[in-house]
Amino acid sequence: VQLQASGGGLVQAGGSLRLSCAASGSSFSARSMGWFRQAPGKEREFVAAIRRFGLATSYADSVKGRFTISINNAKNTVYLQMNSLNPEDTAIYYCATGSPVNTGTYFPSTWANWGQGTLVTVSS
Repeated sequence: VQLQASGGGLVQAGGSLRLSCAASGSSFSARSMGWFRQAPGKEREFVAAIRRFGLATSYADSVKGRFTISINNAKNTVYLQMNSLNPEDTAIYYCATGSPVNTGTYFPSTWANWGQGTLVTVSS
């Protein structure tokens, strides 16, 4: 499975961005798609995830109410709408696919495939 993320960029605090990640490949059978981020000098952290079927979602506390994850299964594409951005959201955002279970969702090691990352920079 190959993942191609896009949509990052520079935005002022309070602004919005929409990230996209398209999955391709003949054996795409993962149950979930998700987003992680990694700021300079920090570990990769969970942002949001969505089940491909059933559409259950989960979010990190730091983005709840500001970010929305959605999916278009016909296009094998996951989106992350990010509103009310603040400088603490500055990071490289990575999309991932996999079939994590329960709290495994929050750990990068439980996700099987990763995109190349897209940089989001929020200026104050």
